[in-house]
Amino acid sequence: MLVKFLATYRQIAQCRSFELPAPPTVLALMEELSSRWPEFRELILSKDGTDKGDDVIILVNGRHIEHLDGVSTPLTEADYVVITPLVAGG
Repeated sequence: MLVKFLATYRQIAQCRSFELPAPPTVLALMEELSSRWPEFRELILSKDGTDKGDDVIILVNGRHIEHLDGVSTPLTEADYVVITPLVAGG
């Protein structure tokens, strides 16, 4: 499965993308990323670790997880995930 990072998340991961075996769900992927790069934990996970953080957007195959099954969205080897920080402007 391919995971792509955008904006400041690229700086944390020090790569634009990487491949890994597909975890069963988006939440499991977020836990894996937080394990690999501890800085991600407070950025992509809620404080209790059961949901995504408020300031992250996660797309699975181009669709926002809020329009799928949220962090319970299942993942397969054929999927690609894009992770980007929420950006506000004025």
